[in-house]
Amino acid sequence: MSYVRDHAVDVVVIGGGVVGCGAALDAAARGLSVALVEQSDLAAGTSSRSSRLAHGGLRYLEQREFGLVHEALTERGLLLDRLAPHLVRPIPFLFPVGRRWERPYVASGIRLYDALSRIGSYGGTMPRPKSLNVDEAKELAPDLDAGEMAGAVRFHDAQIDDARHTVAVGRTAASYGAHILTRTAVEGLLIDDDRVVGVRLHDVLTDARYSVRAGVVVAAVGIWTDDILRMVDPEAEPRVQQSKGVHLVVRGDAIRSTTAVIARTPASVLFLLPWAGNWLVGTTDTPRLEEEPLDDPQATDEEITYLLGQANRWLARPLRREDVIATYAGYRPLVAEDDSEATTEVSREHMIFHPIPGIVAIAGGKYTTYRVMAADAVDAAVADLAEQRLSEAPDASVDDRRGGEIGPSTTAEIPLVGALGFAELWADRASLAERWGLSVTMIERLLRRYGSRISEVFDLLEADPALRQPIPPAGRHLAAEAVIAVTRQGALDLDDVLVRRLRITPESVDGGRVAAAAVAPLIAPYLGWDEERVQQAVSVYDDHHPASHA
Repeated sequence: MSYVRDHAVDVVVIGGGVVGCGAALDAAARGLSVALVEQSDLAAGTSSRSSRLAHGGLRYLEQREFGLVHEALTERGLLLDRLAPHLVRPIPFLFPVGRRWERPYVASGIRLYDALSRIGSYGGTMPRPKSLNVDEAKELAPDLDAGEMAGAVRFHDAQIDDARHTVAVGRTAASYGAHILTRTAVEGLLIDDDRVVGVRLHDVLTDARYSVRAGVVVAAVGIWTDDILRMVDPEAEPRVQQSKGVHLVVRGDAIRSTTAVIARTPASVLFLLPWAGNWLVGTTDTPRLEEEPLDDPQATDEEITYLLGQANRWLARPLRREDVIATYAGYRPLVAEDDSEATTEVSREHMIFHPIPGIVAIAGGKYTTYRVMAADAVDAAVADLAEQRLSEAPDASVDDRRGGEIGPSTTAEIPLVGALGFAELWADRASLAERWGLSVTMIERLLRRYGSRISEVFDLLEADPALRQPIPPAGRHLAAEAVIAVTRQGALDLDDVLVRRLRITPESVDGGRVAAAAVAPLIAPYLGWDEERVQQAVSVYDDHHPASHA
């Protein structure tokens, strides 16, 4: 914080979601000085509340958004093969159909989807799709209802840990010199002669207020985009629609299947996704109601009932309300030309806003295309900087107008923290388990979370063997991981650790309350907490996370 207080930077990025972190990385990798400010925690909003898929969006083919699907599938390949192979992995899907004539129609769509993933892509190619009869589908997913199926199509897509991926993008940006400031809210913009020249900030933890001057401000704030645009023009028309997506976390033994499932719903699609021994069931796609809080969306009884009903349409053993461990909800920031347009019909293309010089805002898009969105936003910011330089020096060359020494985006070539060396460690996972006295399952889970940065875990275990104790009640995480969350990954409280770094909260019947009581004393020395602060943190956590989310 002291650096950005005392120095102007080239770029201030507002927003610590995946696009904001991506923009910070993109700009820093081009050699620009960067400060990213986030009012809460990295990935605290929509970027930790997705379906956790790196995918092209199969349903967008019916809307003829072939360019968007191809772009997203190309990014999927980059994530799988180069950028984040430890955080992204292929998973098989079944697409059941209810009428015999639907199977060739669905199969042709999925073959097109597969073809788009191979045309000009970097990599990440998947096994070819295959049409299955009812018996073949039931072998893969015994709990699918044969009476509802006329067959299915098997294909592959990819799964991503959205929150951990966003944090990895932020950490990579920091390794390129970006200053990452969480718990820092933007209270206003600095405007001079109809140009944005910086931001006014509020440090939520210390209550300090200060300003940072910047050559250009990039707003990657998703559902808050209209708020930023109104800081420039209080009369600005709304540009972003919030579409609500709800997911259920369902007990692992409630669905017997070796694959994920995607099926049609009246308005959108249904996902049944394996996740950490449980299942994710989602999602909805409905406009946000005016009375719903923007900063903390919750699943309603009606939405839970709707998702259970859509899932049970395809399941021989119906899901019950008591099978739901937890729920989570988020808002998609969609850019629509017509406010009356249904959110299911709004394009997932992104849009750049440049209302006045000195500020660039970006909204729309899909999680999977975050890197392209970030590059487009930084391209616009670089062009703005070039115009500023030209106005200050009218005799500047054409190269200066184009950004001079500021080159194009290179993030397609930058592996995220933990990616380099992951494949070799994965191949050596059995010997790693023997060397560290951990199960192969535990080593695999650690590698899928930390990649080659698993060495950070091993260093802690060697320094303090007590940190190999499992975090209760499930014991799928080591105590060392909570320490890494606050010492290496920017976590500042129990929510940061349990909701986004370790993902214990949305996977626990008790909302992570037992884990919170165990983790608070572990992280206290690193956060400067005394006993009173530990008890306060646990109490605040318990108030925010009731024992039953459903």
